[in-house]
Amino acid sequence: MPYPMFDRSRLHVRPLAERVHDMTLADILPLDHPGEPYDHPNLTQVAERIRRARAQDRPVILLMGAHVIKAGLSRFVIDLMARGIITHIGMNGAGPIHDYELALVGGSTESVARYISEGQFGLWQETGRINDIVAAGVADGLGYGEAMGRAIAEGDYPHKEISVLAASHRLRVPVTVHIGVGQDIIHEHPNCSGAALGEASYRDFLIFTQAITGLEGGVMLNYGTAVMGPEVYLKALAMARNVAHQEGRRIAHFTTAVFDLLDLGEDLAHEAPKTDARYYYRPYKTILVRTVHDGGESFYIRGPHRGTLPALYRMVTAP
Repeated sequence: MPYPMFDRSRLHVRPLAERVHDMTLADILPLDHPGEPYDHPNLTQVAERIRRARAQDRPVILLMGAHVIKAGLSRFVIDLMARGIITHIGMNGAGPIHDYELALVGGSTESVARYISEGQFGLWQETGRINDIVAAGVADGLGYGEAMGRAIAEGDYPHKEISVLAASHRLRVPVTVHIGVGQDIIHEHPNCSGAALGEASYRDFLIFTQAITGLEGGVMLNYGTAVMGPEVYLKALAMARNVAHQEGRRIAHFTTAVFDLLDLGEDLAHEAPKTDARYYYRPYKTILVRTVHDGGESFYIRGPHRGTLPALYRMVTAP
């Protein structure tokens, strides 16, 4: 190796009991919580497409950023899985971390401003065990999400009932984890194996791609993930369509919906020009425009997750 590498053995990793959590179990909403007041004219249409897709046994795939968990919405996601409404979930690397910490200690989320100043951000002993869980799963032939789900569901986790990953293992609804090496706090830890995490996440990518092969007539929801969601979906769809074309099939007639906070304007049927900052917002050009232009339809639902997800949940679960 021609360049010097950081010596991880010099790190001081402290127990989670010494960390101040910005989120606790008290922040997780019950299913009967009305959520923040919210109304959007397109939300009813998205709910109808979801109900229609499941009535026709077509998939409903949810790509989500970790903020869905941090916003206290895990119970809504779990119940949608249990009802057979959500058929696949894709997370970024932060999702399992928050899910795991909540299941283990009933708290998650640290003050970046405080702990980065101390040089302690992300360096917590129990959280680093995720590296060992994923590595053990790889040895058993599992992907990232299934390894985490198995560990939480079968292990001593006092709050596993609010774990999306544990529910995935119990309900046999796949949750795949799509990481970027160096982006998550567990990558700081001395026990991190890039080879193991990469293998586990790549297995999950192939599992996700297989789910996308059945997207014709289905629904793909993108909740608050601006990079992982559209990029993983784009590559998976390219692979799925490649094979479909060889077999004389199409993957074109499906619904996509993006849930986020940015104001994208009124015209969401055409991508913005490169001189417009919105062009570089991947969910817009990838999910709302490019991948549905030959037969699909797309919706943009602007609003906070604590408003949009409970509202959508009520619509799709109504009798």
